[in-house]
Amino acid sequence: MTTKIFSSPVGAIAITGDECFIYRIAILPSGADDTVSDSDPGTPAIEMAVCQLQEYFEGRHTQFELPLRPQGTPFQQRVWQQLQGIPYGSTVSYAQVAMLAGCPKGCRAVASAIGRNPICIVIPCHRVVGSKGLGGYSAGDGIMTKMQLLELEKRLII
Repeated sequence: MTTKIFSSPVGAIAITGDECFIYRIAILPSGADDTVSDSDPGTPAIEMAVCQLQEYFEGRHTQFELPLRPQGTPFQQRVWQQLQGIPYGSTVSYAQVAMLAGCPKGCRAVASAIGRNPICIVIPCHRVVGSKGLGGYSAGDGIMTKMQLLELEKRLII
């Protein structure tokens, strides 16, 4: 396993993978930027992720095509699969994701699975909002990072 950290408009992003798969993409909280080392070599899968994420932040990439291998329970996997169907620039509610995941009364379980998403941005948990507002976000600086990602997608809709 290799981890590469690079700068982005929402802070430092750490990508963990091997030669073939991406296992984790995490937005680091503020203050972690001093660990950024854009020149570190990465695996082919990691370099592909870096390239697509940079294009995403430039508004030139709206759908990721990466070899993902998120680790989680079968229920979490099902929820994360549903998240990948949320279109760029759109939002859905936790209740809608629960319905799509076949668990219509499981909003809390769905929210918990979303909070454990190991591959942020690419598996777009930032596009899920609560019925009374944005809801939470466990990556980067929390809700501020979620707002930045949603604003970026709103501004850069292709």
